Amino acid sequence: MDWRIKVELFEQIRREYEFGVGTIKGVARKFGVHRRIVRQAVANALPPRRKSPARKRPKLESAVAFVDAILERDRETHRKQRHTAHRIHERILEELPGCQVSESTVRRYVQHKKEDLGLLARETFVPQSYALGIEAQVDWYEAQADLGGERQTLQVFCMRSMASAGSLHRAFFRATQQAFLEGHELGFRYFGGVFRVCRYDNLSSAVKKILRGREREETARFIAFHSHWKFAAEFCTPGEGHEKGGVEGEQGYFRRNHWVPIPQARDLDDLNEQLLSACREDQGRRIGDRKQDVGPLMVMERDHLLPLAEEGFELGEVCFPIVDSKGCVKVRTNRYSVPLRAGTKVRVMVLPACIEVWHEGKCVARPERCYSRQQAILNLEHYLDVLERKPGALAGSTPLVQWREQGRWPKSYDRLWQSLMKRHGKQAGTREMIELLLLGRQHGYGRLTQAVESALEMGSSDAGAVRYLLTAEDLERPQPELLDVGVLSRYERPLPVLAGYDELLSGEGIQ
Repeated sequence: MDWRIKVELFEQIRREYEFGVGTIKGVARKFGVHRRIVRQAVANALPPRRKSPARKRPKLESAVAFVDAILERDRETHRKQRHTAHRIHERILEELPGCQVSESTVRRYVQHKKEDLGLLARETFVPQSYALGIEAQVDWYEAQADLGGERQTLQVFCMRSMASAGSLHRAFFRATQQAFLEGHELGFRYFGGVFRVCRYDNLSSAVKKILRGREREETARFIAFHSHWKFAAEFCTPGEGHEKGGVEGEQGYFRRNHWVPIPQARDLDDLNEQLLSACREDQGRRIGDRKQDVGPLMVMERDHLLPLAEEGFELGEVCFPIVDSKGCVKVRTNRYSVPLRAGTKVRVMVLPACIEVWHEGKCVARPERCYSRQQAILNLEHYLDVLERKPGALAGSTPLVQWREQGRWPKSYDRLWQSLMKRHGKQAGTREMIELLLLGRQHGYGRLTQAVESALEMGSSDAGAVRYLLTAEDLERPQPELLDVGVLSRYERPLPVLAGYDELLSGEGIQ
């Protein structure tokens, strides 16, 4: 029986006994209950709590000594490497084949036993109050998203204000130091200023070595970063995550409410736009005992933050590799193609999402950063000038293979290429295909693909037809109203060159 219903029944029994029938037997007959219930109601307005009988566990008895020994050894083990009830159940099934006990039985026993051994001691925490603009807490967490239809595990940077409870979440492919610093700058711009103190755990992007107490040997780059932005860094005691409980709780809330179900996005930029919208949506929350929502508190907090630096910190790592004989520069362990001659010294900026290659003050290449090792990231566009002199190298080239894998080489290119080789020979036909690719570099490969597909649909497989379709929109056409009669007479019939193209496009000039 529900507790509330039972309390109401006791109230009716007590009233009937006091002002009605007045006897135990009469009240029991009237309400259809046992006289014991009537006596309990007369004695106390609250029904007695139901006792839970101790259940027997015959199947577990043979494993009790085994479980007790495991838990005793766990008392001398680091807390993050102690057995869970699930792991103990697995070991029972593996090491005690005759003991077929359920996991729920093991779980209940382990719970009580850990409490007896002091392995589940709970701490009491002191509530904290924070002034506006003083402290932010920073941490990473892991989440999954579908980018372009592919499931990927991402590292998410989180910065949370301890006064206003506002937060910024930003996803990266890897939790590198560059991503760590970039997340800070994005967070400062999101909040409209710089917090006086940022609190962290002992992550390797900031801490080189843990010293005695709260002393840390920080990495040189992180020292320069918080010196540039004029904030102080504080670090938690190792293994004491509750010292930055604000950002820990924020991660749990945000994961449950904005990462479930798993987000769908075109790419990482699209996903981060969704995360930013979710952060702004959360500004309508009211957290804890605060008297205002997150959004108005963030507005108030801006007046208490340190001003933003006039210039950002140089986030990327800089190196100066030399272009090798294969047209690549080596960054970390990977090689990236560049459109420069071998032997050229370049300036490379290593950023979280990409690699920027600079030469003579211009960014000549910006490939997506690869986080694997010993990989070659090649762009066919960077080799077109060389292939124009060596057309025979195109068919078996690795850049062409990578373009095919990336979907940048459509089937229409192969159809046109085969037709050109059949018509002009292997070398000459390949050279014409390369010349068309050079036009694509100038006008855009999207327009080149449209021109190739249009020419093939009209039955033409001539490079000149594709070239005409690609550049037709850019041709300067004479305006009739600006010409005199003599000039107009020359345009009464189509020009010979255009007539030739009309024959090509109609298919009549194709051999």
